[in-house]
Amino acid sequence: MILDLLWTRTWWRYRPVAPGDFPMPGYVHAFNLFEGTAWVVFGLLVLARYLRRGRAAIEIGYALAFFAFGLTDFIEARALTSWLIWAKLANLIVLARLRAVVIRRYYPASKLY
Repeated sequence: MILDLLWTRTWWRYRPVAPGDFPMPGYVHAFNLFEGTAWVVFGLLVLARYLRRGRAAIEIGYALAFFAFGLTDFIEARALTSWLIWAKLANLIVLARLRAVVIRRYYPASKLY
């Protein structure tokens, strides 16, 4: 029971709605696709900045953390599972830590990415 709750449970799965039903699953699905795209765009911006300025290899990891977070949103657009929540949390912690290091060391004037 605890293992299922913490690791294997599927909390919801995307199913297209029938005509006349309230389209909330469609909105959640669309939002996750939009959010995943936004994270990938941030990853591309970080990668482009690295290719332009090339300050530190840690920026490649920072870009990959954005890509990975976007990937989790694309997975979430189909189904939300316990393992995915843990993966998103771990990725968010890594992303926040990398952001703090990269911004503080190399781009102190930058506030966005």
